[in-house]
Amino acid sequence: MKKLAHTSFIEDQKLIQALKTDFLSELSQKLDLVEVQAPILTLQDDGTQDDLNGTEKAVSVSSKALSKSVEVVHSLAKWKRQLLARTDFQAGKGIVAQMRALRPDEEVLSERHSICVDQWDWEKVIEVKDRGLDYLKDTVKQIYSALKSIDQQLAIQLDREQLLSETIHFIHTEELLQQYPTLSPKEREYQACKKYGSVFLIGIGGELIDGTIHDGRAPDYDDWSSETEAGYAGLNGDILVWSPVLEDAFELSSMGIRVSPEVMKKQLQIRDCEHRLDYKWHQQLMAGKLPQTIGGGIGQSRLAMFFLQKSHIGQVQFSIWPETVEVDLL
Repeated sequence: MKKLAHTSFIEDQKLIQALKTDFLSELSQKLDLVEVQAPILTLQDDGTQDDLNGTEKAVSVSSKALSKSVEVVHSLAKWKRQLLARTDFQAGKGIVAQMRALRPDEEVLSERHSICVDQWDWEKVIEVKDRGLDYLKDTVKQIYSALKSIDQQLAIQLDREQLLSETIHFIHTEELLQQYPTLSPKEREYQACKKYGSVFLIGIGGELIDGTIHDGRAPDYDDWSSETEAGYAGLNGDILVWSPVLEDAFELSSMGIRVSPEVMKKQLQIRDCEHRLDYKWHQQLMAGKLPQTIGGGIGQSRLAMFFLQKSHIGQVQFSIWPETVEVDLL
């Protein structure tokens, strides 16, 4: 494989700008999305905040005008569905927003983890009949097609081979556990991506046969508990690719078909979070006032880091790093 020739800081910035513009255009076209402006703040205790794994603490800001505290968003997972309910989007159409968030509870800042998160947060309305693996996989293939388009463009522009495998391989977390029962979840991802190149890992958040979960997911947006084929469960997952620079699996996106009222209630019970049913957002869903949707997030800096073959996210995103970490911006 040809290695990426050294590029200057200015050249990198131009490439990042073009990559973000072109990918947003490709994604919007493939999924029929309209770009909307994203909020950076959300009200506390109305249920709109994304609770991630349920342990992360949001950054709180006191507002004199509102006479209350508001929080910096973790993501727009629930806000997007609420917006779609207030507008005239029909099934098959949706929105995408350029989200900026803060994740101060990141325990470790690594070459791929930053306090600052930037991603394309997208959501589209679907029919209830589309709540199945076939629709999920078709959507993943469309997103992967958009990623492939960018890979092809950069391969020509930078005179290198394409980084992505020709197709994306679908595998369930339960299957991966059965194949590598002695390995940790991250070690399983490593093996899957090294073997297939690009993987969509299905069913993240639900309990596996050994009593563990592959990775955490909030109980009130992705559906990780509905039964599917072969006795497996989950209508969500992650897009993972093999990074030749890091020589490791590299997550680009988390997404899934969103919870129905019945599924949310079940998952809140599983996670012992039934108190959330008192929140405004959750009451809206239980009352049938929010449309059925599919959605997710795609990391902007992650994409730039991967496609420009950088070894650290700090080479494509300005942020704060420990003094022990030296990031070569050039």
